[in-house]
Amino acid sequence: MNSTHPDFASVDIGALSDAEALKILNARTTEPVKILNGEVIELDSKRGFCRFRFEIVPAFCHSQGRVCQGGFLTGMVDTAMAHAAMAKGSFANAVPTLELKISFLEAAGPGFVTAEGRVVRWGGSVGFLDGDIRDEKGRLVVHATSTIKIVRPRK
Repeated sequence: MNSTHPDFASVDIGALSDAEALKILNARTTEPVKILNGEVIELDSKRGFCRFRFEIVPAFCHSQGRVCQGGFLTGMVDTAMAHAAMAKGSFANAVPTLELKISFLEAAGPGFVTAEGRVVRWGGSVGFLDGDIRDEKGRLVVHATSTIKIVRPRK
């Protein structure tokens, strides 16, 4: 299968189990995920679900290094949601974001956070996603929703 997503054009990742796909995703980490200190820790293609672990470092923070800047958190939750959508489409589709809404509910500082992305609705050309970030104490830090364009391979 050819993927319309450039990161997966050379790998038939859709033919792999979720566990095998997870290994490939972590072995071939994209630059944005590297910059955000992220790794995929769970993937469920049938549900359209993905869980990431990210490390917030002081360089991501303001307020004397105590509060993570919102753009980094946005990148983290967007990454989790996009990977959930890519998994739902067997990594064959590109899933550019059309709309993204972020609600910042708590401050997060240096340490580890978990970001989850979920496919809420998978349509013919548009998908609806939601996602959350929780800190090490389990507090809900960010909630997000996203609308994506589903770009399928040409036959």
